[in-house]
Amino acid sequence: MAQYSEVSTQPAAVLRTGVVVPVWRATRNTATFAKRFPLGFAGAAILLIVAFLAVAAPVVTVQHPDQVNLGERKETPSWSHPLGTDYNGRDIFSRVVYGGRVSLQVSVLAVLLGTTVGAMWGVASAHAGGRFDIISQRVLEVFMAFPSLVLAMVLLVGIGAGLWTVIIAIAITRLPYGVRVVRSVALSIKETDYVMAARAIGVSNLRMMALHIAPQCIAPFLVLASAHLGVAIIIESSLGFLGVGIPPPTSTWGNMLGGAVANVLIPHWPLVVFPGVAITLVVLGFNFFGDAVRDAFDPRLRGR
Repeated sequence: MAQYSEVSTQPAAVLRTGVVVPVWRATRNTATFAKRFPLGFAGAAILLIVAFLAVAAPVVTVQHPDQVNLGERKETPSWSHPLGTDYNGRDIFSRVVYGGRVSLQVSVLAVLLGTTVGAMWGVASAHAGGRFDIISQRVLEVFMAFPSLVLAMVLLVGIGAGLWTVIIAIAITRLPYGVRVVRSVALSIKETDYVMAARAIGVSNLRMMALHIAPQCIAPFLVLASAHLGVAIIIESSLGFLGVGIPPPTSTWGNMLGGAVANVLIPHWPLVVFPGVAITLVVLGFNFFGDAVRDAFDPRLRGR
């Protein structure tokens, strides 16, 4: 009986150990991150709250963002409408939450697409060198000659407004920076001893880039992506404000601001304040978290 009890309790002990240890490590790592980078932790907390609201939008909102109620037009914040209503009686809280879903989706996908393609381009350009590197850098200089917002507007005029066209347009504005940063890192890695040794034993170019150079560029890639998320939010909001972004009735923070000031001299204040506060908080969150990621990956700051 004693043997049976000892054997039967062993799996439960293993299960408890397998659950408690990872949770303890995650808690300890989170506490360490919060102690070393308090602003970065605050930025991550802001982003987690906004992401939770965006994912749980159907649960946390009580009204569809496009539901019109002309009897409740231009209301100030109240119990039934925590952030008030717009000119058509639509609930501003619902529109801000659902607009956050769209704005976050656009910024994250655009940055991932543009930075990833730029990183692959940068690795290929650094490894190939010669004429390909020279021509690709001149092409990038043409893109970088345009301000990001102007370039995105020009692209949207050519390909039309829509969710994926906005994502592609913003991604193209992020692409040159990904190429330049990753290319500079790849050029230094290209001259290291282990890369020279791999070349000496006949490793193919594709394998060289994929297994020996690209993995060493992950840290600057993550730093660059986190830093550009706030810029992407600003570009998407600016496009929506100017009326060339995602068209209505889809709500985004930018087109909410644009619609608030489009037809009236003095706009209804909740329509300006709350989308503006949402944009400001998210951009600050991305910037604080991006700075913390940069400091965490900087070897000169690890001992501090």
